[in-house]
Amino acid sequence: MYNEYQQRREQLMAKIGDGTAIFCSAPSAVMHNDVEYNYRQDSDFFYLTGFNEPQAVAVLAPHHNEHKFVLFVRPKDRDAEIWSGYRCGVDAAKQIYGADEVYSIAELDEKLPSYLEKASRIYYHLGRERAFNDKVIMHWQRLMRTYPKRGTGPIAIEDTALVLHSLRLVKSESELELMRKAADIAVEAHIAAMKFVEPGRYEYEVQAEIEHIFRLRGGMGPAYPSIVASGANACVLHYIENHSQMQEGQLLLIDAGCAYGYYNSDITRTFPVGNKFTSEQKILYEIVLEAQKKAIAQVQPGNPYNLIHDVAVRTITEGLVEIGLLKGEIDTLIQEEKYKPFYMHRTGHWLGLDVHDVGVYQHGEDKPQILQPGQITTVEPGIYIVPGTQPAEGQPEIDPRWVGIGIRIEDDVLVTPTGNDVLTAGVFKEIKDLENKKV
Repeated sequence: MYNEYQQRREQLMAKIGDGTAIFCSAPSAVMHNDVEYNYRQDSDFFYLTGFNEPQAVAVLAPHHNEHKFVLFVRPKDRDAEIWSGYRCGVDAAKQIYGADEVYSIAELDEKLPSYLEKASRIYYHLGRERAFNDKVIMHWQRLMRTYPKRGTGPIAIEDTALVLHSLRLVKSESELELMRKAADIAVEAHIAAMKFVEPGRYEYEVQAEIEHIFRLRGGMGPAYPSIVASGANACVLHYIENHSQMQEGQLLLIDAGCAYGYYNSDITRTFPVGNKFTSEQKILYEIVLEAQKKAIAQVQPGNPYNLIHDVAVRTITEGLVEIGLLKGEIDTLIQEEKYKPFYMHRTGHWLGLDVHDVGVYQHGEDKPQILQPGQITTVEPGIYIVPGTQPAEGQPEIDPRWVGIGIRIEDDVLVTPTGNDVLTAGVFKEIKDLENKKV
């Protein structure tokens, strides 16, 4: 991976020219009192360096005569390391991570200006650490005050997202290998959960089975809080309580993905707690499954990204009209968003180092992102008949027999040169297979 991190930095530096880019590591986060959450590096920082410690800063200065890649890290500290784990330290960081120069983080204010003073602009994301935001702005303002005398220095701060995230959007072969592994582990976990589920068990028991496999297979753990939602709980899009007892006749919606080597998978399946769908559950499920299949078919190089959602919306709207939950002309219903009480989210999102990964979906109102090989998106249509939902204006009352049913089906889909590859296809989703718990 050393060469890949170097290649990524070189690609970015080619984009920023005579600018200087600054990246700050993620902060540690307190769980309670003096206990911290397991550390997770900022994705941009990790993408460019592979460095996995807090209190670090990476600087890319392609215009500098000697130091184009500079790291500021915590120095070795034997007493601190006894309590909190080993640190890489200054000397080893230079050797391991290929920096041209490495300083102690305590030297940041002293050393940083030398990498900024001849830059045309600063590339930095004004993010979650206010103190560091203020530090960058302070250095920029100081240089601006002396600009008239020197005639050099950064005249603006530009967000790194504009130059970096397009690179992250297209995955390399090594990234795809990690994502396939994350997907494979999640596939195994979902299949195990399906076999484990039965009436009387609790949602948290299923969660435990899933996350056990994540860790057992070498994953970092869940990519996001696992959703295990039975019955009407499935109508809560981000339900994470996972405390209900599952009952015969209910559906169970599981939305769970594995993090592996910092990369993520994201799978949703909905299936009966017992062995059979009710007639209403089956009808809604078939609509969602058809919508997903048609949407996946649109994941092709050269297609606009929004076509995935548009096809899913049309299929769901047609299905809801057919069963009487909507009435009217299809195009009008879509234009007026009459489907939204039952389908309120988008059909997918980019996937990678972040579960909702970076990358734009739209370049202005009339310029959607065009799909290209190496991009990975989720495809996840759903229908949710939320208790207490009022129909859209002019639409029929909701028949109680539909109320409390929530269904979502989600797969991770790679854009290939000739079409697509569903990385999570190993988790079955046909009704006959779900009812038979096929393995």
